[in-house]
Amino acid sequence: MKFRSLSLLFSILCLSSLAQAADSSLIRLATTTSTDNSGLLNKLLPVFSAETGYKVHVIAVGTGKALRLGKDGDVDVVLVHARAAEDKFVAEGSGVKRYPVMYNDFVIVGPQSDPAKIAGVKTSKEVFSRIQNSRSLFISRGDNSGTHKKELSIWNSTELEPKGEWYREVGQGMGKVLQMANELDAYTLTDRGTWLAYRSKVELQIVFEGESSLFNPYGIIAVNPARYSDINFAGASVLIDWITEKSKGQKMIGEFKLAGEQLFIPNAN
Repeated sequence: MKFRSLSLLFSILCLSSLAQAADSSLIRLATTTSTDNSGLLNKLLPVFSAETGYKVHVIAVGTGKALRLGKDGDVDVVLVHARAAEDKFVAEGSGVKRYPVMYNDFVIVGPQSDPAKIAGVKTSKEVFSRIQNSRSLFISRGDNSGTHKKELSIWNSTELEPKGEWYREVGQGMGKVLQMANELDAYTLTDRGTWLAYRSKVELQIVFEGESSLFNPYGIIAVNPARYSDINFAGASVLIDWITEKSKGQKMIGEFKLAGEQLFIPNAN
C-alpha cells in the first residue's frame, strides 16, 4: 500500500511538472482585431513558433479590452494601438515597458454615393461635422478599442455630440464593422490594414485620408510579472525580442502585403 501511494505521488508530481513545462511554452497574447483581421498574425506567429518553440494563444479584442486583460493578469503580453492608454498601462505598473513595433494610419470610408458630400474636405473634423449635419449613417465600433478612441477624439474636436438614429455603436471588431457599414451604406473609421484586407469584399471607398492626426502606431508590452506570479515573462520577452528584431519580425512585417500594398510599416528602434 505504501509503495502504491508513493507511486501515485510520483505520478502526480510528474504530471504537474509536465503541465508547468507545457505552460512555460505557451504565450498568451492580447491584441487588436486589426492585427488579426488583416492576416498579419497568421503570417508572423507560425514562423515565430517554428524558430523559438513557443506557441502563442491569441486573444483578438479591442485595445481597451486587451489592456484590461493585461491589467488583470489574464495574458502575458499585449500588442495594441492607443498610445496614451499604453503609456498609462506602463506608468501604473501593469506593464514593464512599451516597445514600438509598427504603424499605419486610419482612414474614413463610406458609400460611393457619398451622401455627406465629403469629397474635397480638408480635415477629419470637417468630415465628421458633415456626417452629423447631414445625418448620414455612421457605424462606430463602440468598444473602447484604439480605433474607437481615435474616432471619439475626432468627435471631441468638432464639439458636436454624435447622437441619434444616424449614429450606431455596435461593439464589434473592425472587420464586422466594415461589413455592417457596407450593408447599410454607412461611413466608418478604420485602420488601413483592416481596410486593405476587406476592401475587395465591400463596395465602400476611402473618402478621407492622409491627415497627420490619423497616424496609428502599434506597441508591444509585457505584463508586469511582479504583480502576477504566473505571468510567462520569459516567453513574452522572447516574443518582444523576435517581433522587434530587424532581421526577423520587422522584416516580415515590412514584407507583408495584400494586392501589392504594404499594410504596416515596421518601426522598432
